[in-house]
Amino acid sequence: MWVARRFISLIARRGICSKNKVADKTTHTKLIPGQYGLFYQPQGSLPKLEFRHLNCTCCWRSRIPVAGFETLNDTLSPSTTPCDDDKSLDAYYTSAQRDVILQLLNNAAESELASVKLLRGRKSVNIVEYRTRNGPFKNLESVINVPLLKHKSAVIVFNSILNPPEKKEKRKVKIQLAKFIRPEVERTWLEDANSIVSIVCGVNKIAWAHVDRGMNVLEWKHEDCHNFLKGTYMASDISSVVSHLPSADFFVVEKTSISLQNTALYPVMAHMRTVEAMLFALLEPCYTQPDITAPPKVLNMMRTAVGRHFGLMVGESRTSGAQAVQRMMTESVTQKIPRVTFPHNLLVKYRNLFQMGGRRRGEDLCDAMLQAVAFLRAAR
Repeated sequence: MWVARRFISLIARRGICSKNKVADKTTHTKLIPGQYGLFYQPQGSLPKLEFRHLNCTCCWRSRIPVAGFETLNDTLSPSTTPCDDDKSLDAYYTSAQRDVILQLLNNAAESELASVKLLRGRKSVNIVEYRTRNGPFKNLESVINVPLLKHKSAVIVFNSILNPPEKKEKRKVKIQLAKFIRPEVERTWLEDANSIVSIVCGVNKIAWAHVDRGMNVLEWKHEDCHNFLKGTYMASDISSVVSHLPSADFFVVEKTSISLQNTALYPVMAHMRTVEAMLFALLEPCYTQPDITAPPKVLNMMRTAVGRHFGLMVGESRTSGAQAVQRMMTESVTQKIPRVTFPHNLLVKYRNLFQMGGRRRGEDLCDAMLQAVAFLRAAR
């Protein structure tokens, strides 16, 4: 302390010695009267200090305005009076609000606490550990004893509990399935249909599902076609399958979409188109005098549209529909009003066919069933 006083007095005496100098010879800067030596300020060199605010260190409620060192000893204005330590966090909420906040903090699991604003991560863990070690929170002021939770953070947490943000529901994009039916038919024709046969062509078999308007499965089977992809296609190969198909108002043939960029799939694409054309020719009735007012008997439905309807698309590729069909079969037994009703004999026959990882999972049967359900929903 003595050294500091000695140093300041020495500088003051040197300033007095230079009192009569009007300007500094080296910088040619005019000295401000009343300020000499180390404490002079060139004119226009520094702007006036603006008021800033420092947060009160004892709590979150007050702020102290400061412009420089000279204001630290100033008296505080009425609007910035020091915080009242006697006024706790509980005083800012009603008894009903305190009960709601404490009910959640004392009983919510860690996952539920993580959904509150600012409580995700370590803070929710600290709350559970604190109340396990010290018992439930008795008041709101005791919450600030939790590590990482101080006054300002606690207030945000309390307000978030009292006014939780509205959860944004994910909007499911509805696929207009009727737009993916070709050729285009009038809605009234689809609504008048009592039953349909959904047909899916594979590389070595044809599968079909016969379903009525009430979502009752009448027939569901597939038939092997050993001559597929082995040479010349014979009409007898397809006609033998067509002869086993039941009668219905519409025959819906799956319209596959194979990427043209994969040249290795050209033979498969040609096979699908060939079988599709033969099914159209054999299933569509021949009239000597066609009735232009009658709807077409055979329709196409896009495979990708069915996949999007059941959430089976990954990018542009469609995944297996075996799990979706298994859920339908389970619902047919467990739910009072299932989406699709399967007869008991088909449930027994196919209950183990669609197990994941099996060599023969009946993908063609699954695709035929999903297409039938999607078509009948589009016809409603």
